[in-house]
Amino acid sequence: MDLILWRHAEAADGAPDLDRPLTAHGRAQAKAMAVWLEGRLPKKLRILVSPARRAQETAQALDRPFKTVGEIAPGVDARSLIEVSGWPDDARSVLLVGHQPTLGEAVSTLMSGREATWRFAKGAIWWLRSRPRRTRIEAVLVLTIEPAMLEPGRGEGR
Repeated sequence: MDLILWRHAEAADGAPDLDRPLTAHGRAQAKAMAVWLEGRLPKKLRILVSPARRAQETAQALDRPFKTVGEIAPGVDARSLIEVSGWPDDARSVLLVGHQPTLGEAVSTLMSGREATWRFAKGAIWWLRSRPRRTRIEAVLVLTIEPAMLEPGRGEGR
């Protein structure tokens, strides 16, 4: 199973928290990442998105159907996020659009077996894959990419 975690792009400050929209820069980040993802996403894919406006707007940049789920709203715990993804047994790959610190905690839990707050930049993707390993399932990091890496002039060798 592939588990693709996408943190919402840059959002405006304000309250209420769930109503914060993306900034112009955030919309550009989301679009750049959506373009990058489009040719790379697995065919069998579920997309689950936080109910927060900033996450919804990030997911909309991909222009694919998605399901809104409260289990990845701001403030939920990493275990809820992992559970709703179906990790590691879902036959389909899953793309989750959510929030920090939960996304970083989920990556830490899956990769190290311990929950810690790992940095997860705004608009970034962490792509994990489950792999059977003797008597357990192992989480393998396929890639991590931040929107700044997609900016012109930020290619290899810089």
